[in-house]
This record gives sequence, C-alpha cells and structure tokens, in this order.
Amino acid sequence: MSEKPILPGPGPIEGIELKTALEERYLAYALSTIMHRALPDVRDGLKPVHRRILYAMRELRLDPTGSYLKCAKIVGEVMGDFHPHGNQAIYDALARLAQDFAVRYPLVDGQGNFGNIDGDNPAAERYTEARMTDVAADILEGIDEDTVDFRPNYDGRVQEPVVLPAAFPNLLANGSAGIAVGMATNIPPHNVDELCAGLLHLIKHPNATIEKLVEMIPGPDFPTGGVIVEPREAILEAYKTGRGGFRLRAKWSKEDTGRGGYQIVITEIPYQVQKAKLIEKIAELITEKKLPLLGDVRDESAEEVRLILEPKSRTVDPVLLMESMFRSTELEVRFGLNMNVLSGGQIPNVLSLREVLSQWLEHRIEVLVRRSQHRLKKIEHRLEVLDGYLIAYLNIDEVIRIVRHEDDPKARLMAKFKLSDVQADAILNLRLRSLSKLEEIEIKAEHDKLSKERREIKQLLKSDELQWERVSDEIKQTRERYSKKTVLGRRRTTFADAPDFEVDLDAALAEKEPITVILSEKGWIRALKGHQDDLAKIDFKQGDALKTALQAYTTDKLILFATNGRFFTLEASQLPGGRGHGEPVRLMVDMEENHDFVEIFAHDPARKLLVASSGGYGFIVPEEEVVASTRKGKQILNVSEPEEAAVCVPVEGDHVATIGENRKMLVFKLDEVNEMSRGKGVILQRFKDGALSDVRCFKKSDGLTWLDSAGREFSLSWSELKEWVGERAQAGRMAPKGFPRSNKFGSAF
Repeated sequence: MSEKPILPGPGPIEGIELKTALEERYLAYALSTIMHRALPDVRDGLKPVHRRILYAMRELRLDPTGSYLKCAKIVGEVMGDFHPHGNQAIYDALARLAQDFAVRYPLVDGQGNFGNIDGDNPAAERYTEARMTDVAADILEGIDEDTVDFRPNYDGRVQEPVVLPAAFPNLLANGSAGIAVGMATNIPPHNVDELCAGLLHLIKHPNATIEKLVEMIPGPDFPTGGVIVEPREAILEAYKTGRGGFRLRAKWSKEDTGRGGYQIVITEIPYQVQKAKLIEKIAELITEKKLPLLGDVRDESAEEVRLILEPKSRTVDPVLLMESMFRSTELEVRFGLNMNVLSGGQIPNVLSLREVLSQWLEHRIEVLVRRSQHRLKKIEHRLEVLDGYLIAYLNIDEVIRIVRHEDDPKARLMAKFKLSDVQADAILNLRLRSLSKLEEIEIKAEHDKLSKERREIKQLLKSDELQWERVSDEIKQTRERYSKKTVLGRRRTTFADAPDFEVDLDAALAEKEPITVILSEKGWIRALKGHQDDLAKIDFKQGDALKTALQAYTTDKLILFATNGRFFTLEASQLPGGRGHGEPVRLMVDMEENHDFVEIFAHDPARKLLVASSGGYGFIVPEEEVVASTRKGKQILNVSEPEEAAVCVPVEGDHVATIGENRKMLVFKLDEVNEMSRGKGVILQRFKDGALSDVRCFKKSDGLTWLDSAGREFSLSWSELKEWVGERAQAGRMAPKGFPRSNKFGSAF
C-alpha cells in the first residue's frame, strides 16, 4: 500500500532561506534564555522563576508568621498564573530556596524533607509545606505601594511584577548561578552585615575604591562555611573586573586518639560539594592507592558535619596529609566569580563590585520615590475627603435635608457647598451611625497630621540628600536585623593562607627509622635495621666482602658516585632488607659493566662536594646539583679513558690535602679550586707517574687528620704541615711518616 503524498494546506506557501530562519529562531531562543531564565536582575538578585514563586506565595498570604501550605498548591499557583513550565522545575527552584546549605539566607521556610548536604533529593511536593521567611518578606516589602512596574502574565489574565522592591541586597547576599546562550553567571553568597557596611560607605563616598570596599566586604560567605585561601590581590582583581575565583577549602582540626595517634576531623566542607559523593570519591581513591597517606575515611555526621580521616601511620604529618587531600579531592574547590547580570532588567553585562552595589542603591532610590509619590496621592485624596467631612459636619442639617428631599443630592451638594466629586461621594457614602462620631476635633487632628506628612514627603521628593538619608536608615535597619551577632548573620566562612610547600608523598610515606646501608665489593646493596657498629658478623656471598657501610635513615636519599663520573640517586626506603644478601645496585641504576662505584653517602642539599679524577683533575659542585631523577644518573665529572673518577669528598674548611699513588702529598688553599656544575675541572696535583689516590678538605686551625687501617685517628697541626703546603697543580712531597700504606685519608662522610 503506497503512502499518500503530503499536500500543502490552504493559502500560499512562502519560501525562506534555512540560514535566515535558523538565525531568527535561534536569536529569539537565546534572548529568551538570557532575559527570562538564566541571568538574575541586579536589582532584586532574582531570576523570573524565583520572583514568581515569591510573588505567588505572597498572593497566597504565606507570611513568615502565618501558616504553612502544601508545596503542591504553591507550585500549582505559580505554574497556573505566572510560570508556564513544568511543575518539577518550579518545585526544584522552590526547594532550593528553602535549603540552608544551598542558600545563605533562605527565602522559603520549609516544613518537611527538603533534601540534605549528602545530595539526597527533597520529598515530593505533596508531602512538603512552605511559607516565606523574613528575608523574602523584606524583598517583597512595599510591592503594593506602586514601587515597581507590573506586566501582564503569559496569558494576560493577571499582572506580575517586573522586579521586586528588594529592601534586602539579595544578589550578593545569596548569589546566583546560571548558564544562558553564549554567557553564564556565577556569583557567590556574601555576608549581609558586611554588604550593608559597604553600601553605607558607598552612599557617603560614591567614588569609593574597590580596595576600600573590600576592606568591608573581604570576600564570599558560604552557607556551608569553609576556609578561603585565595590571596588578597586575586580577590581585589576579581571584584574590580567582575571575573575571577576563590579557592575554598574544608575546615579541619587534629584530634588526638591516644598513644601518639591522631585523626583529622572535618567540620565544614566546601560549598556545593555533596558529602556522600565526596566520601565515595575518597574511598575510591584509597582503593586505587592514589591517597597513600590516608588510611581510612568515615562519616560520623549527625546534625553537624563530622568527617573522620585516619592517617596511614601516626608519623604522617597532618598538614602534609591535608595538603595531599586538598590536591586530590573536592575538599578544596575553586568557586568561580562571574558577575554577569541584567542591568535594569534589560542589559546583560559583567559588573564590578562597586557597580553592583551602586545599581542596587539606584533601585532603592527609585523604590523610595515611587513609594513616596504613591503615599502623597493617598494623603491628598484623604485630605480632600476630610475637607468634605468638615463641611458636612458644620452644615449637617442642610446636608440631611438635601439627601432626603433632592432628586439629585450629589449635584445639589456640589453646587451648594462647592464640593468636589470625591467629597460629594464621601459624604453620601457616610453611614448614619458615623455621624455621631464625626467630631470636628478628630477631623482637624487627622487633617493636621496628614498635612504635616505631605509637607515632609514633598521635601523628600525635592531633596536628593534626604532621599539618601532615608535609604541609609533602611540599610541600617537591615544590617541590625541580620548583624553578625545573630545566628543567621554570623560569618561562616573564614580566611587563611595556604601553606606554601611541595607535597613529597614518597618522603612523607617513609617512616624515619635508622638503618645501616651495606654495599659490597661486587655491588650488592641492602639495608640493616638500626645503626650497626659491629659489622664483623655480616654475611656476604662467596668471594664477596664489605666495600662501604653507611649509617642513614629511611627518609634519606642515597647518592652513589661511579668511576665514569656519574651520580646516581636511590631512595633509602626502597632498599632491600638485611635478611638476605641484598640486590645488585646495577638492577636499580643503569651503569656500564666496566665501571664501579667510588662512594655512597646520604644526601645533604646544603653541602658542597669536591670531585676528582685519577688524573688529578677536579672541582667543587653543590650537592643539590648531583641528584639524579632517572635511572641513567647525572653526568657531573667528565673523564676520558684510561682515567676514572676517583674521589668524592665533602667540602669543609679552607684547605685541601691531596695524595697520589706515588705517596706524594700536597696541601693548598680551597679557594684555588673552581666551583662548577659539570666539567673536567682544574688540575689539583701533578703526577709524573701514578694517579690521584685521595683528597681531604680541612680547616687550617684544626689541622689534617687521617685514619689508619685499624681505625685509629692521627693528626698533624698546621705548623707540622708547612713542608707540604704549596699551590694547586704542584707535585707535592712524600707523605709524612705513619701515613697509611693504602694512600687513603679514610672515610670523609
């Protein structure tokens, strides 16, 4: 069965380019999103959905002191009269306004389950109830006094406010976030006490600098607390440009558990971080071994947040543990600042802190003027009525006669007493029982009172100074209601400087325990527990023997110097234990078979080394320069065959003693040796035959010492050394009597 062709409907078909149609429709969608959905108005800090929710709640008389009403009813009213969108979207917006962990100053007082900081959703709208908070009442205050414009709702049946009067600085107090088309907004919440201080200063000094305002408004105040670790310069720049961000960390403390142990207690987590997901992520990282310093995490929260972090071992530094947590988890977040708002409800733009405050103040002036004009009209109408009442009271008998006997009493009253239409209607609408109370004194008293108020309002409308004074008084009242002395107004987020150091996880993980590093003649290495003094009982493989024994700690880096002039680095904590014969060093570093190790020692970054080749060339190198980051090591001393790297000793003192295989010794000043980071160096001692055997640095005042084969120490004072003292590059003289046959001064490390 063939399909029927789709025929065009009645009327002409108009052709249009697809590009043009898409541009027009997409532009309309983009404008709708920007103006009516995503960006808040700078004046009341609300998006249309929130404004409509508050106005609908007011229409339902859900005052802060009144009764609660089912949220389903509120959502229905909002959807039916003002916001033609899904009920779930409206309820989500309503529920968020009631969450004290999401909104700094909640606008909705909820009764029932409105979700929690773990990320659980609110109960269905049929189960929860709500009414306005005092903050919401402040935002709506004066809406019946012609303070703002109204417009028809989506179907023209009723009117809705274009903006709310906003006696409360809601935009910065509660913040806002939204994504439109091609633009977004993200404004953190702030402390109202501080905002009011800034506003009062701005009224007195309209050209106040951002620096001065930031003294009073130091930064955001998040409902969940936390610690801001952003530098002050960055905060200043963010508030100047309207763009930036704030690093926000969890608040923690160390809690002793006895026997030298401790645990970390987190009492505040960053804003908009869901606690349950945070714990889940930390547990996942522990399983994946990406948090090596952390042993366990658990949640002991009840009403207040209480997360427990247990370190892997009691030796782990708590600050180091937390720094690693901040870098790896959402215990630290960056909250962006993008003050993109609608100015005048029409123009999307990014404003600085001063511009946001200034535009709110301008709105409050406009509200004050419109409210005053509205009140003036009411007073003038009432005074007109009172004038009519006074005439009626003075001529009550004639008034009664006219009302009883005339066919058109209104016209007759107006003609007889020269009354206005309003006055005549007021007299005719008087009830008989009111006539007894219509006393001249009361009328005159009310008339005088209203006349005085009218004069004051007219003065107010003429004077900018009086208007700013009135706005200042209103701000002072707001500041008093939400001061830092109140539970709601106290500052929750604190400021601190982040510790400035690199987290070395490997070093932090290793417990600092004493070890003795054993390096054998054949290049096998191991670490014995403790500092061993008796090395006679140490076992070696057949044909092998002790080359060097070094006392160190598990937290040390071990530096190996090889005959090819390369330095290699090993972690002491990674060495094999002392139960067996250890492992060959060549499995840990990449070194050619024809080379051997000259020296092994524990790294000291503050020290300098003197390195020398068998050919007598050498130089001084800072020890931090010799640390290698790869298995291949780091080439420092350049040697060419048949010469080899022969000596590596610490630089201490002011003189150098060198001795060759020919047993000739030379002493010269340390200043004569160059300091380099890499190279061949300068000649230290010349040899006709043989090679350099050993080097020792010493202080002139201490004299030169050496160890014999039995480990006994010998020393020569400076006066006894004079015949060996010369200049660098000389041949030297025969070693003093009693100098070891090995031609070595003994271990210098």
